[in-house]
This record gives sequence, structure tokens and C-alpha cells, in this order.
Amino acid sequence: MNILLLYPEFPDTFWSFKHALKFVRKQASLPPLGLLTIAAMLPESWERKLVDLNVSPLRPKDLEWADMAFVSAMTIQQDSAREVIARCKEAGLTIVAGGPLFTTAHLQFPEVDHFVLNEAEMTLPRFLEDLKLGMPQKSYTCKEFPDITKTPAPEWGLLEHRKYASMALQFSRGCPYRCDFCNVTTLFGHKIRTKTSAQIINELDGIRKLGWRDTVFFVDDNFIANRSYLKKELLPALIEWRKLHDETMTFYTECSINLADDDELMDLMAQAGFNQVFIGIETPEVEALQECGKQHNTSRNMLENVRRIQNAGIEVQGGFIVGFDSDTPSIFQKQIEFIQKSGIVTAMVGILQALPGTKLYDRMKSEGRLLSHVSGDNADSNTNIVSKMDPELLREGYREMMNQLYAPKHYYKRIRTLLEEYRAPRIKNQYRISQLMAFMRSAFLLGVVGRERFQYWKMLTWTMFHRQQSLPLAVTLAIYGHHFRKVCTLHLKDSRTVAG
Repeated sequence: MNILLLYPEFPDTFWSFKHALKFVRKQASLPPLGLLTIAAMLPESWERKLVDLNVSPLRPKDLEWADMAFVSAMTIQQDSAREVIARCKEAGLTIVAGGPLFTTAHLQFPEVDHFVLNEAEMTLPRFLEDLKLGMPQKSYTCKEFPDITKTPAPEWGLLEHRKYASMALQFSRGCPYRCDFCNVTTLFGHKIRTKTSAQIINELDGIRKLGWRDTVFFVDDNFIANRSYLKKELLPALIEWRKLHDETMTFYTECSINLADDDELMDLMAQAGFNQVFIGIETPEVEALQECGKQHNTSRNMLENVRRIQNAGIEVQGGFIVGFDSDTPSIFQKQIEFIQKSGIVTAMVGILQALPGTKLYDRMKSEGRLLSHVSGDNADSNTNIVSKMDPELLREGYREMMNQLYAPKHYYKRIRTLLEEYRAPRIKNQYRISQLMAFMRSAFLLGVVGRERFQYWKMLTWTMFHRQQSLPLAVTLAIYGHHFRKVCTLHLKDSRTVAG
């Protein structure tokens, strides 16, 4: 059987980095890790072909070649997913769908032939067995969570890896916390399940065999949930692996703010090659944190926590939310002040959305405050909640906040604040021709024709004299700023343009 693995296109969003990727001649940030793992779980005799619409078009000959199409997507990819499914249907292909979008909203896609939902380690074997018997069912679900030590390594050979800015692997699934707006525990549960160190090293070896030497994203819901295991097994294994191969790969991941409480863990992560973490900070308002069930962010000095992580050689990216029930119009300025003081350059700020399957969704539905459509985009100024704050005031406050945060004057100031606190990692670094070309493009587009040229050269000059080791990071963040301003202009086009 010929299997076409299809990954729909992402719209132009905060995390797409589409405008930044052009500087390094890449087409997408990350590969479709789920589909690559699914490919490794299919019968060996089946032929497989991956089409990631973020890097390649779906051609008629791909559809003619295939017997069956496997589609996986997240909520934010829903528009492209509908187009892909329509093309497959027109071509007469049997369509199998799974992943977060379909697990929470499969009833919205009646044209799909079969749904393999939840975690595929549990549901895909059942579908394959029924298919073999000629009796495949419409939908396969499960309430159990699989042992991921038995999950096969992704089938990297299907990938056009040079078209991506980063590779990805998964170490764990699940999160111990109970944030009411987050659907991670709906999908993966509260119990932390981890792969073995041997699995991770094997997957890294597979990525390395591709010729990959750049960044790798550890796709974890909370990387530091099992600290003892990290300290005793995984991080020492990664440190040894790096030494053995004289490796220059760097890693980034997601975790909680209490990383700042553990100096030993931060030091080991930095030695292992982790130089960046995304943290859901959400809001500086304690009442809002308690409201959404994020108590682990309360009773702490979050600004000081961010600085401790930066001091350890790990850049902090942050997620922030406005539109909690307890928020007043003062929240916008409070968020701006916190983000500016923290030196969190990559600050993803969104209006609260209620995703299907979350406690927040159920509460909004019971209160009659749920609107029909959720975009899945964390930062597009939309919400599916009837807010307690006047909706127009909320939207306008959000627009003003984003305009200010990503104006060159404020954005470049955050870069300077970060670099003043950031301790450049002690890991081996290797400069590449792609980095030089990215700098040259940024020098022209941002430093010559860009309206931020004064801030651009001022920041790079300061970095050259005071933080020379961090110069590649400074250039990268300047390029990110170009992307973020483009996205702001796109999403906030009905307000005034991003300020100069």
C-alpha cells in the first residue's frame, strides 16, 4: 500500500517565523514529528511519502501515487487541513486523520473516513489490524496513556531536512499542573511519561546521520517535571554524547518557572547544550494566576527567577495572556512593564482562548460565554470567550500593548536587557556560512533599508564591545523582531501600524 503522510500549512503566526526564515533560506521552523513517528509504526511493506505543505506543494502526482492519506494537524492548521482533505477526497483517497485538531474536533470533519485519535501507540495498531481484516471502523479512541519507552524512533529518512530551521524529538509526555486553559493534560494526562536516555541518544544519532548540526527542539510539555531522572540519567548522557562526538548541536525546550529554583539542574542543562526555554509566565497578576490554576507561578519573584535562568546561560522565551476574568484595563501596562524589565525578547502575548477539552472551555460553556470559533492562534487578537472586560476595550488594549512591545525602540531595549543578564554558554560553538549570510541580509534589510536601522546598529555595536560571544544571538533576535512586527501588522491591521 502507498501511504501519503500529509501535514497542512501553518498560517502566518507568531511561531511560524516565516519572515525570519527567509534570512536563513529555510521554509519551516520544525518538521512534523508526529507523522514521522507514525511512519515508523506502519507495516514495513508499505511505501511511505511525506508531504509537509510548509516546505513543499501537494502535487497531483502525489495524490495519484497514493492509496491512502494520513493527515495530522493542530488547531491552528485547521483551514489548510480542510483544503488538504478536500483534495484527497476529490482524488478518491481513503483519508485517515489524527493529532490534536482531530482528537478534540473530529465531528467537524465528517468527510474523513477514519479517525485514529489520542495517542497513536494505543489506537493505530487497532486500526491497522481492522484494516487487515477488511473491517476498519470510523473512529478509534482510548483513555489509556501508552508507555513511550516502546515508541519507535521517527523515520527521519522521509524528511527534506535542509528545508527546516530546527529538528525535533520528544523526551516526555504529560504535565503535573492543572492550568485550566491548557489542553496538554486533556491530550496527554498529568502523569509524566519519559523515554529512556538510550532512546534519546539513538534519536539524536539518527538526526546526526542526516548531517544535522544545528538546533533541536525537545518537544516536551514540561521538560523538568522529573528532575531526578534528568540529573542522574538524561543530562549526564547528553553531556557525554556531546563530548564523544565533539558535537555543536544546541537544544531548546519548554518548562515551568521553577527551573529557577534549581541551580544544579540549570548548570547541567547548560552543559548539555540547552540554551533556550519557553516558559508560560501568563501574567504578573496573582489573582489571575490563581483563577486559572497556575499556583506554581505565585509566591515568587518572577522577574528575579527569569534573571537567574538567564544568568545560567539559558534564554527565556515567555508566554503571556490577557483577558482573564479578574483583569482590569491596567493589565496591559503591567504586562508591558514586566516584559520590558524581564528582558524576555520573544514574548508571545495572546488574548485568553478556551480550547475544547479544557476546564476553561467547560466553564465558559456552562456560563453561556462561549463563542463558536477558536482559531488556535495564541497571538492573533481573537478569542472565543465573552470577556468580563468590555470586549472592545480588551481588543484595543491588546493592540496597543503589541504595538508597543514590538516597536523597534522597545524591542531592541529588551535585547540589551537580556544580553546584560545572559551568560553565554560554555558549550562549543561553530560559526556557519548560513549565519554569516543571515547577518549580511539583516545588515541590509534591517540596518540599511529598515526603519529600525538606528536601534539595530546601536545594539550590535554595544554587543560587539560588551558581549561579543552573544553576537550571533543578538543578530538572531533582531531578525526575529522583523518577523514579529510583520505578524503584528498582519493581525492588528485594523489598528495603527507598529510604532517606530
